[in-house]
Amino acid sequence: MAAAQQFDPMFGFGTLTSPGAASCNFFTGCPEKGGLYPNVGFDVIMPKRIGFGFDVTWRGGQGDYGGSGLPYRPILLDFNGVYQPRLGKKAGLDLMGGIGFQSTRFYSATYNCDFFSCTNYTSTNHFLVDVGAGIRYYVWGHFFVRPEVRYYHVVNNTNEFTGNDLVRVGASIGYTIGGSD
Repeated sequence: MAAAQQFDPMFGFGTLTSPGAASCNFFTGCPEKGGLYPNVGFDVIMPKRIGFGFDVTWRGGQGDYGGSGLPYRPILLDFNGVYQPRLGKKAGLDLMGGIGFQSTRFYSATYNCDFFSCTNYTSTNHFLVDVGAGIRYYVWGHFFVRPEVRYYHVVNNTNEFTGNDLVRVGASIGYTIGGSD
């Protein structure tokens, strides 16, 4: 049974899109879209091709919130159930869904310090649910590429942005350790 388990670390890049006006300002809010979003994650797949996974995605560079000069950076973390049916010898489907949270950091020029550390940002945190799918293709041995799409519903995201719904599109590369061939 242990030989059938597999571990898949992966990393990749993508971007976010969301509904909302193309232009925005500090008072009406902004859509949470655009920018390069690196991601890292892993999954653990058990027999019957079912398992769990973890992903973290963040905006690679600070955005300018509504042209106000206020830098910000969203970070999305999610824990998912994963189903991984095979589509052939070199391909498979990754279907996932779960929960997590979004932490959006708003940066300032001043530092807030306590006994342990100093930071130059304040964070807003919101619960999220997500679903996604990717097509895993093994390009060489245990190395794979996976184009993917994720849908996130971020509860109360309209406190900072113009919508609660986000879509991330991107691709990851990874390596499968273990598993049955």
